[in-house]
Amino acid sequence: MRHFVLLIIPVFTIVLLTCSCDIQAQSAGGNAVYNFLRFPANPLASSLGDENITVISREVTMSYQQPSLLREEMHGQLGAVFTPMFDGVKNLHLAGAFHSKSLATTFAGNIRYFSYGELTQTDAAGNIEGSFKPRDFVIQANASRRYGERIYYGAALKYIQSDYGMYRSGAIAMDIGANYYDSSKRLQVGILMKNMGTQLKSYTGQGSDNLPFDLQAGITKRLARAPIQFSVTVRELHKLVLYEADSTGTFDHIMQHFVFATQFFIADIIEINAGYNHLKRKELGIPNTTNGLTGFAFGTGVILPRLQIRYARNYYSNSKAINQFGFSCTFP
Repeated sequence: MRHFVLLIIPVFTIVLLTCSCDIQAQSAGGNAVYNFLRFPANPLASSLGDENITVISREVTMSYQQPSLLREEMHGQLGAVFTPMFDGVKNLHLAGAFHSKSLATTFAGNIRYFSYGELTQTDAAGNIEGSFKPRDFVIQANASRRYGERIYYGAALKYIQSDYGMYRSGAIAMDIGANYYDSSKRLQVGILMKNMGTQLKSYTGQGSDNLPFDLQAGITKRLARAPIQFSVTVRELHKLVLYEADSTGTFDHIMQHFVFATQFFIADIIEINAGYNHLKRKELGIPNTTNGLTGFAFGTGVILPRLQIRYARNYYSNSKAINQFGFSCTFP
């Protein structure tokens, strides 16, 4: 653990310098563009409350969430995730991993594509001029290495593009993360700096918009005598207040930073997961009414030696939920 702390010190130094410079290339919440980057990468992340950077699995698509979760055991693995959303919106995620023994490094590639269907295009007076198909996509390359026996660190470089008819934008960004894993204590600790970058072209062609920067930390602990694992992820550590509307005070502001998750393991073959995201419940909740399971997520997975099949159901309102399907397979 001491080595992990020494490794993290320069990471925090970079963060403090970045925040103190108050650059406009990165931001949080609704003040940023490309917020589709926050959408959970796979059913495992989705069922854990959207945000998780410490759960170690044999799931290659988790490398999109946290590059240091990319491991040598994922060599030769291909993964796919399909997410049908509201009103015909669709999301597709493809990933693959390769381990180089000569470089002692594991590499992965991720492609995520969001399609928003076909929309009517009009002029300023409302006259119909045709139609267009808005879309977002991100291409991400990851690399991860091990330091000593318990520390893993990784980085991801991504190219981001949005096409909304006549409005187009592109950007480059980077994620840097590290994880500490103590198998004897069944303890996992992680930190991640996410979406550090800048626009190459803004939607209007003038100025530069903010990217959804996020500084996260997390911990996962599996019980020694029960097949249960708990996770706590803290998001947007660089920002004190995330969502002010309908807030009940200081405790509520603190809770908005936290995402809680639980996993149950059955014979190490079946997983049953549940997560709670308080910020999402506050942002999507309707005042003066019951909001049902908004902010909650559930999922399951079948984990076989060379094949994983996962499903998650994520609640975005008291009547609407998104289903996410994923599978990954390992080739010799």
